[in-house]
Amino acid sequence: MTGQAVAHPGEPHGNGGGARLNWLRAGVLGANDGIVSTAGLVVGVAGATTATGPILTAGVAGLLAGAVSMALGEYVSVSSQRDSERSLLEKERRELADFPEEELEELTAIYQAKGLTRATAEQVARELTAHDAFAAHADAELGLRPDELTSPWHAAIASAIAFSIGSVLPLLAILLPPEDMRVPVTFVVVLLALALTGATGAVLGGARKLRATIRVVVGGALAMAVTFGIGALLGTAI
Repeated sequence: MTGQAVAHPGEPHGNGGGARLNWLRAGVLGANDGIVSTAGLVVGVAGATTATGPILTAGVAGLLAGAVSMALGEYVSVSSQRDSERSLLEKERRELADFPEEELEELTAIYQAKGLTRATAEQVARELTAHDAFAAHADAELGLRPDELTSPWHAAIASAIAFSIGSVLPLLAILLPPEDMRVPVTFVVVLLALALTGATGAVLGGARKLRATIRVVVGGALAMAVTFGIGALLGTAI
Protein backbone atom coordinates (compact mmCIF):
# COMPACT_ATOMS: atom_id res chain seq x y z
CA MET A 1 0.00 0.00 0.00
CA THR A 2 1.62 3.27 -1.10
CA GLY A 3 1.03 6.74 0.24
CA GLN A 4 -0.32 7.93 -3.11
CA ALA A 5 -3.80 9.46 -2.89
CA VAL A 6 -6.50 7.83 -4.97
CA ALA A 7 -9.23 10.02 -6.47
CA HIS A 8 -12.82 9.10 -5.80
CA PRO A 9 -14.28 7.72 -9.06
CA GLY A 10 -17.30 10.04 -8.84
CA GLU A 11 -15.21 13.21 -8.62
CA PRO A 12 -13.27 14.89 -11.44
CA HIS A 13 -9.61 15.44 -10.51
CA GLY A 14 -6.90 17.10 -12.51
CA ASN A 15 -6.37 17.52 -16.22
CA GLY A 16 -9.44 19.72 -16.60
CA GLY A 17 -11.92 17.04 -15.51
CA GLY A 18 -14.30 19.60 -14.03
CA ALA A 19 -14.05 21.75 -17.15
CA ARG A 20 -14.87 18.78 -19.38
CA LEU A 21 -17.88 17.99 -17.23
CA ASN A 22 -19.10 21.58 -17.60
CA TRP A 23 -18.65 21.39 -21.37
CA LEU A 24 -20.64 18.16 -21.52
CA ARG A 25 -23.42 19.64 -19.40
CA ALA A 26 -23.50 22.75 -21.61
CA GLY A 27 -23.71 20.51 -24.68
CA VAL A 28 -26.70 18.64 -23.28
CA LEU A 29 -28.45 21.91 -22.45
CA GLY A 30 -27.69 23.27 -25.92
CA ALA A 31 -29.17 20.18 -27.54
CA ASN A 32 -32.20 20.52 -25.30
CA ASP A 33 -32.68 24.11 -26.49
CA GLY A 34 -32.45 22.96 -30.09
CA ILE A 35 -35.07 20.27 -29.53
CA VAL A 36 -37.59 22.57 -27.84
CA SER A 37 -37.25 25.62 -30.07
CA THR A 38 -37.27 23.74 -33.37
CA ALA A 39 -40.05 21.41 -32.25
CA GLY A 40 -42.20 24.37 -31.27
CA LEU A 41 -41.54 26.03 -34.61
CA VAL A 42 -42.28 23.07 -36.89
CA VAL A 43 -45.29 21.93 -34.87
CA GLY A 44 -46.67 25.45 -35.06
CA VAL A 45 -46.31 25.51 -38.84
CA ALA A 46 -47.77 22.01 -39.06
CA GLY A 47 -50.80 23.29 -37.20
CA ALA A 48 -51.38 25.80 -39.99
CA THR A 49 -50.55 23.64 -43.01
CA THR A 50 -49.78 20.05 -43.98
CA ALA A 51 -47.57 21.11 -46.89
CA THR A 52 -44.04 19.79 -46.55
CA GLY A 53 -42.36 22.86 -48.07
CA PRO A 54 -43.31 25.43 -45.43
CA ILE A 55 -42.57 23.00 -42.59
CA LEU A 56 -39.14 22.17 -44.00
CA THR A 57 -38.36 25.83 -44.66
CA ALA A 58 -39.39 26.87 -41.16
CA GLY A 59 -37.45 24.02 -39.55
CA VAL A 60 -34.23 24.64 -41.45
CA ALA A 61 -34.50 28.39 -40.91
CA GLY A 62 -35.06 27.83 -37.20
CA LEU A 63 -32.11 25.46 -37.00
CA LEU A 64 -29.73 27.85 -38.73
CA ALA A 65 -30.96 30.96 -36.94
CA GLY A 66 -30.85 29.23 -33.57
CA ALA A 67 -27.38 27.80 -34.11
CA VAL A 68 -26.00 31.19 -35.18
CA SER A 69 -27.72 32.93 -32.28
CA MET A 70 -26.39 30.40 -29.77
CA ALA A 71 -22.88 30.69 -31.21
CA LEU A 72 -22.86 34.49 -31.17
CA GLY A 73 -24.31 34.63 -27.66
CA GLU A 74 -21.78 32.14 -26.33
CA TYR A 75 -18.89 33.89 -28.11
CA VAL A 76 -19.79 37.28 -26.66
CA SER A 77 -20.39 35.86 -23.19
CA VAL A 78 -17.19 33.84 -23.03
CA SER A 79 -15.16 36.67 -24.60
CA SER A 80 -16.34 39.06 -21.88
CA GLN A 81 -15.55 36.50 -19.20
CA ARG A 82 -12.12 35.79 -20.70
CA ASP A 83 -11.29 39.51 -20.91
CA SER A 84 -12.22 39.93 -17.26
CA GLU A 85 -10.12 36.91 -16.26
CA ARG A 86 -7.13 38.15 -18.25
CA SER A 87 -7.39 41.55 -16.59
CA LEU A 88 -7.39 39.95 -13.15
CA LEU A 89 -4.44 37.75 -14.05
CA GLU A 90 -2.45 40.69 -15.39
CA LYS A 91 -3.16 42.65 -12.20
CA GLU A 92 -1.95 39.68 -10.16
CA ARG A 93 1.21 39.44 -12.26
CA ARG A 94 1.99 43.13 -11.64
CA GLU A 95 1.39 42.78 -7.92
CA LEU A 96 3.77 39.82 -7.75
CA ALA A 97 6.45 41.84 -9.50
CA ASP A 98 5.96 44.98 -7.40
CA PHE A 99 5.07 43.54 -3.98
CA PRO A 100 6.48 39.98 -3.69
CA GLU A 101 6.63 39.93 0.12
CA GLU A 102 3.10 41.26 0.52
CA GLU A 103 1.84 38.70 -1.97
CA LEU A 104 3.61 35.90 -0.10
CA GLU A 105 1.94 37.03 3.12
CA GLU A 106 -1.41 37.14 1.32
CA LEU A 107 -0.96 33.58 0.07
CA THR A 108 0.00 32.45 3.57
CA ALA A 109 -3.15 34.06 4.99
CA ILE A 110 -5.29 32.28 2.39
CA TYR A 111 -4.01 28.88 3.49
CA GLN A 112 -4.35 29.82 7.14
CA ALA A 113 -7.99 30.66 6.48
CA LYS A 114 -8.42 27.17 5.05
CA GLY A 115 -7.36 25.64 8.35
CA LEU A 116 -3.58 25.30 8.21
CA THR A 117 -1.40 26.46 11.06
CA ARG A 118 0.69 29.59 10.50
CA ALA A 119 3.89 27.59 10.14
CA THR A 120 2.40 25.07 7.71
CA ALA A 121 0.62 27.77 5.69
CA GLU A 122 3.84 29.76 5.37
CA GLN A 123 5.78 26.67 4.29
CA VAL A 124 3.13 25.79 1.68
CA ALA A 125 3.07 29.38 0.41
CA ARG A 126 6.85 29.52 0.09
CA GLU A 127 7.10 26.18 -1.69
CA LEU A 128 4.31 27.05 -4.13
CA THR A 129 5.85 30.46 -4.76
CA ALA A 130 9.22 28.89 -5.47
CA HIS A 131 7.62 26.47 -7.92
CA ASP A 132 5.34 28.91 -9.79
CA ALA A 133 4.29 32.03 -7.92
CA PHE A 134 1.92 33.29 -10.60
CA ALA A 135 0.06 29.99 -10.95
CA ALA A 136 -0.15 29.62 -7.17
CA HIS A 137 -1.71 33.05 -6.67
CA ALA A 138 -4.02 32.72 -9.69
CA ASP A 139 -5.38 29.47 -8.28
CA ALA A 140 -5.62 30.45 -4.61
CA GLU A 141 -6.84 34.04 -5.01
CA LEU A 142 -8.79 33.96 -8.27
CA GLY A 143 -9.68 30.30 -8.75
CA LEU A 144 -8.17 30.45 -12.24
CA ARG A 145 -5.64 28.43 -14.19
CA PRO A 146 -3.89 30.77 -16.64
CA ASP A 147 -3.31 28.01 -19.21
CA GLU A 148 -6.91 26.74 -19.12
CA LEU A 149 -9.02 29.81 -19.90
CA THR A 150 -12.05 28.97 -22.01
CA SER A 151 -11.75 29.77 -25.72
CA PRO A 152 -14.65 31.88 -27.09
CA TRP A 153 -14.35 30.14 -30.45
CA HIS A 154 -14.52 26.70 -28.91
CA ALA A 155 -17.56 27.72 -26.87
CA ALA A 156 -19.30 29.21 -29.91
CA ILE A 157 -18.67 26.18 -32.13
CA ALA A 158 -19.70 23.73 -29.41
CA SER A 159 -22.95 25.63 -28.77
CA ALA A 160 -23.81 25.76 -32.48
CA ILE A 161 -23.14 22.04 -32.91
CA ALA A 162 -25.14 21.06 -29.82
CA PHE A 163 -28.11 23.19 -30.87
CA SER A 164 -28.00 21.82 -34.42
CA ILE A 165 -27.93 18.21 -33.24
CA GLY A 166 -30.94 18.84 -31.03
CA SER A 167 -32.79 20.62 -33.85
CA VAL A 168 -32.38 17.79 -36.35
CA LEU A 169 -34.48 15.40 -34.28
CA PRO A 170 -37.84 17.25 -34.37
CA LEU A 171 -37.20 18.22 -37.97
CA LEU A 172 -36.87 14.58 -39.02
CA ALA A 173 -39.72 13.53 -36.74
CA ILE A 174 -42.17 15.84 -38.47
CA LEU A 175 -41.01 15.27 -42.06
CA LEU A 176 -40.67 11.49 -42.22
CA PRO A 177 -44.10 10.20 -41.02
CA PRO A 178 -47.32 10.40 -43.11
CA GLU A 179 -49.14 13.74 -42.99
CA ASP A 180 -51.82 12.60 -40.55
CA MET A 181 -49.21 11.25 -38.12
CA ARG A 182 -46.68 14.08 -38.23
CA VAL A 183 -47.73 16.00 -35.15
CA PRO A 184 -48.42 12.97 -32.86
CA VAL A 185 -45.13 11.33 -33.84
CA THR A 186 -43.25 14.58 -33.27
CA PHE A 187 -44.82 15.03 -29.85
CA VAL A 188 -43.81 11.52 -28.79
CA VAL A 189 -40.29 11.68 -30.20
CA VAL A 190 -39.60 15.13 -28.78
CA LEU A 191 -40.90 14.30 -25.32
CA LEU A 192 -38.80 11.13 -25.21
CA ALA A 193 -35.74 13.09 -26.30
CA LEU A 194 -36.42 15.76 -23.69
CA ALA A 195 -36.77 13.09 -21.02
CA LEU A 196 -33.34 11.79 -22.00
CA THR A 197 -31.65 15.20 -22.06
CA GLY A 198 -33.36 16.21 -18.83
CA ALA A 199 -32.18 13.09 -17.02
CA THR A 200 -28.68 13.40 -18.47
CA GLY A 201 -28.42 17.05 -17.49
CA ALA A 202 -29.57 16.20 -13.98
CA VAL A 203 -26.96 13.47 -13.62
CA LEU A 204 -24.18 15.77 -14.84
CA GLY A 205 -25.38 18.57 -12.57
CA GLY A 206 -25.91 16.37 -9.55
CA ALA A 207 -29.65 17.18 -9.36
CA ARG A 208 -32.64 14.89 -8.90
CA LYS A 209 -33.35 13.12 -12.17
CA LEU A 210 -37.12 12.77 -11.81
CA ARG A 211 -37.77 16.40 -10.98
CA ALA A 212 -35.47 17.71 -13.72
CA THR A 213 -36.93 15.31 -16.29
CA ILE A 214 -40.53 16.22 -15.48
CA ARG A 215 -39.71 19.92 -15.63
CA VAL A 216 -38.13 19.65 -19.08
CA VAL A 217 -40.80 17.34 -20.51
CA VAL A 218 -43.70 19.46 -19.25
CA GLY A 219 -42.06 22.62 -20.57
CA GLY A 220 -41.52 21.06 -23.99
CA ALA A 221 -45.07 19.72 -24.13
CA LEU A 222 -46.50 23.14 -23.27
CA ALA A 223 -44.34 24.85 -25.87
CA MET A 224 -45.48 22.49 -28.62
CA ALA A 225 -49.14 22.63 -27.54
CA VAL A 226 -49.14 26.43 -27.56
CA THR A 227 -47.41 26.77 -30.93
CA PHE A 228 -49.61 24.09 -32.50
CA GLY A 229 -52.72 25.85 -31.20
CA ILE A 230 -51.55 29.21 -32.55
CA GLY A 231 -50.68 27.63 -35.89
CA ALA A 232 -54.08 25.95 -36.12
CA LEU A 233 -55.90 29.20 -35.32
CA LEU A 234 -53.89 31.23 -37.82
CA GLY A 235 -54.22 28.52 -40.46
CA THR A 236 -57.99 28.48 -40.05
CA ALA A 237 -58.22 32.27 -40.06
CA ILE A 238 -56.11 32.60 -43.16
